[in-house]
Amino acid sequence: MVVEDDEDLRVAVTTELAASGLRVGQAGDLAGAHAELAGADYDCAVFDRMLPDGDSIGYVHRRRLEGWAVPVLFLTARDSLDDRVAGFEHGGDDYLVKPFAVAEMTARVNALCRRSGSGRPSVLRHDDLEMDCARREARRSGTLLTLSDKEFAVLEFLLARPGQAIGRDELIEHCWDSRTDPMSNVVDVVVRRLRLKLREPGLIHTVRGRGYRLATR
Repeated sequence: MVVEDDEDLRVAVTTELAASGLRVGQAGDLAGAHAELAGADYDCAVFDRMLPDGDSIGYVHRRRLEGWAVPVLFLTARDSLDDRVAGFEHGGDDYLVKPFAVAEMTARVNALCRRSGSGRPSVLRHDDLEMDCARREARRSGTLLTLSDKEFAVLEFLLARPGQAIGRDELIEHCWDSRTDPMSNVVDVVVRRLRLKLREPGLIHTVRGRGYRLATR
């Protein structure tokens, strides 16, 4: 989740994060961020400090008191030692001073996302399929698969829920950004490519009227 009122910077950051394989939500103020965060599960939140409706440090602090545990990266032009310490003391997990390299920000966000998902094993297995999430590698019967970011994200989501029927809307919500049209056929296209790369016998089964599930061959 990226919360930044500078539209050009917000677009640049979300584009870079999406290119790294993440699903990215966005907002331009605290009210929008609160609504978005209430409607979906996020692995990390990136907050600009000074937003039109307040300093995000106060918002994060209040959410921490309520038990909110999503890792937070603060972006800010305020680079004094006191400002950085205040960010950590009020619930921040990382602090990046503007101007910054977007590549560095992406690396920091990915590190926070891995921390958020620490309860899930870094290596997922199903039948003869194995996925190392940290290395971003997938193998079937020991053979390395060449997957795009979206193919990896969809397969990872299915692997984490073997046997469960996963709807197209849910896959779009977790593997694409918020601007993706839920009526498009992007999920079917990616699943079709995955089936070709996984080869026979097939592991991704269609559940009529419900979506897809990972099943035993």
